[in-house]
Amino acid sequence: MTDPARGTAAPLSTWHRLADASVLLDGFHALKHAVRFHAHVPVAVTTDRRAALALADQLAPDVRVTLETLLTEIPEDAYRSLVPRPHPTGVAALAERPSREANLETLARPGRSAPVIVLDNPRNLGNTGAVIRLAAGFGATGVVTTGTLDPWHPTVVRGGAGLHFATAVERLTVAELPPGPLFALDPEGEDIRGLKLPDDAVLAFGSERTGLSAELRARTDHLVALPMRPQVSSYNLATSVAMTLYHWSATGGAPA
Repeated sequence: MTDPARGTAAPLSTWHRLADASVLLDGFHALKHAVRFHAHVPVAVTTDRRAALALADQLAPDVRVTLETLLTEIPEDAYRSLVPRPHPTGVAALAERPSREANLETLARPGRSAPVIVLDNPRNLGNTGAVIRLAAGFGATGVVTTGTLDPWHPTVVRGGAGLHFATAVERLTVAELPPGPLFALDPEGEDIRGLKLPDDAVLAFGSERTGLSAELRARTDHLVALPMRPQVSSYNLATSVAMTLYHWSATGGAPA
């Protein structure tokens, strides 16, 4: 049943006006995290307002009041017309993308207390979203991608569960990477178990298909290898990032 205090025409009009320039938050968890990390969300809709608020009571009571204000119930067919892949929670929202200038300032800030993750020419949208989710969980300063993949693509945001708003996410060239000692993951590198990664490190991971680019390899200060059984070709990209961030945190780094 539609909230009697709010009609559906205005939210739908706002959605269509802002959609092309906004970040799609696909599902309850993406909206929850975006609100929790102070995203500006001008419009949020649901096919079942009561169910969405019950989820908030159960999983996110800290943002329940905000979601109660934001969410408007709309018909199922209207909801399906707004999103490319309807989410099981029946929730969707639009958010304003964070300032690129502010993100670049965060990434380049002297004396960073947590690493920056660099994905060098990644190919898989879901992997990239999973890495952003990991980076947010470990309190990394940010995630940078090089190459053509857009780290704010809706599929990446969906994979990151809206946690793009909890860390600085940008696409840069190799020449534009933030300052700091650059540690690149490579099977020929030094075993990571003998190293302590500094808090201001830039941690680079190669493409799922081709590994590190020649341009990034030329800028690398240290090649680092994860322990791996012989004859096993590689780890999944997100797994490699998780192992590396865990090593950083376990040897002195601490989540924010």
